[in-house]
Amino acid sequence: MTTVSAQHTAPDLDALDPGVKRREARRVILSSYLGSTIEFYDFLLYAAASAVVFPAVFFSGLDPLTGTIAAYGTFAAGYLARPLGGAIFGHFGDRLGRKKMLVLSMLIMGVASTLIGLVPGAAQIGGWGAVILVFLRVCQGIAVGGEWGGAALMALEHSESGKRGFAASFTNAGAPTGAALGTFILGTFSAALPQEQFLAWGWRVPFLLSFVLLVIGMVIRARVSESPVFTAALAKAEEASSAPKPKMPLLQVLRRPKALLLTMFGGASGFGLQVLLSTFSVGYATDAGNARSDVLYAFAVASVISIAFVIGFGRVSDRFGRRPVMIAGLVLFVMFLTPFFTMLQSTNWFVLTLAFTIALGLHGMLYGPLAAFISEQFGTGARYTGASLGYQLATLIGAGFTPTILATLFAGPGGGTSVVPVIGFLAGMALVSVIAIVLTRESKDLDLTTHEH
Repeated sequence: MTTVSAQHTAPDLDALDPGVKRREARRVILSSYLGSTIEFYDFLLYAAASAVVFPAVFFSGLDPLTGTIAAYGTFAAGYLARPLGGAIFGHFGDRLGRKKMLVLSMLIMGVASTLIGLVPGAAQIGGWGAVILVFLRVCQGIAVGGEWGGAALMALEHSESGKRGFAASFTNAGAPTGAALGTFILGTFSAALPQEQFLAWGWRVPFLLSFVLLVIGMVIRARVSESPVFTAALAKAEEASSAPKPKMPLLQVLRRPKALLLTMFGGASGFGLQVLLSTFSVGYATDAGNARSDVLYAFAVASVISIAFVIGFGRVSDRFGRRPVMIAGLVLFVMFLTPFFTMLQSTNWFVLTLAFTIALGLHGMLYGPLAAFISEQFGTGARYTGASLGYQLATLIGAGFTPTILATLFAGPGGGTSVVPVIGFLAGMALVSVIAIVLTRESKDLDLTTHEH
């Protein structure tokens, strides 16, 4: 089995016809966007369901707050599994190619998400429903752990120098698109059905639709070409048959852990803020007196609008650098937290939508450049592994337990509720990320064909 390393990557990409390169790059970017949308539809649909459905369906024997915390615990299982998926898929993606792993990760995600829609609730099989739910959530985590790295690298490695932030941002744009799609469909069934019917079967339909999306996604993924950077690096490594065999991709990453640690902590707060919006904020606005469907629709509309911010700020980072754009986004988001929670207490749907839109727009300043920021820190021979691990470890420490932590901080020790500890926790996370980003060198002008992590 042949592997490649960054020092053996000098592909003659300029020899390819420019028109062919541009057309294929556009197709790959579209594929990364659509594939990521499908994957994150499945993954983030679970986030919305954990806030409004699972406490009543799988933890009905607990009081509402305890049930919500328990449901968020199953949500965290997916984040715990994501680094494992990143390591597994990253290893084989660096050895066998990006495309094969993308197809496999989508298959696992689609099957797991479809099966979630078939899990009986606590009323039918007691606690076993929650056990099965956790197992399928772990499968989701492994799948999305492998998906993101491959999709980001396919877009990044097909794009021209100076446009990598823009190209890779389409992978991250799939997250708000998938969130909007999942939230919209879940909200539609929530609004159309009585509460009893929605909790009995209505929430299951969006998960069962995952099978349809799986078929579409597999067709899309099968039609794109392998990364030219990886292909050229593989050919170069095969030509240098007398050279020492490179180390395993994971060992290459761990041998110089600085890039892994900085990307992990640099991206962590972005994911903490992301799950704040998709879980805690939805429940907070609902508890303030808003109809659940109204809150879900407001979040869905804001998510659609935020797609432009994610892509736009990815492009801005190509001009001004990844670091200044991301740091500005974190600072502005933290400054907006207090008015954000105030706006969520409004029962005016337009105020709710505006609150989510501003928050997601500021989040786009961090999330847009993030795919390129992380991926550019690693050499070709270990880029899939390094980028996947950096990204997924960031999601784990930034988002895995954040809904549970926020719910616990909000409840407080004396029975009252307050968002002050929540804001303090999120501000502390943002400070850690800012420090890590400052310590990371600017990567927008690095040569992917020669750069080592």
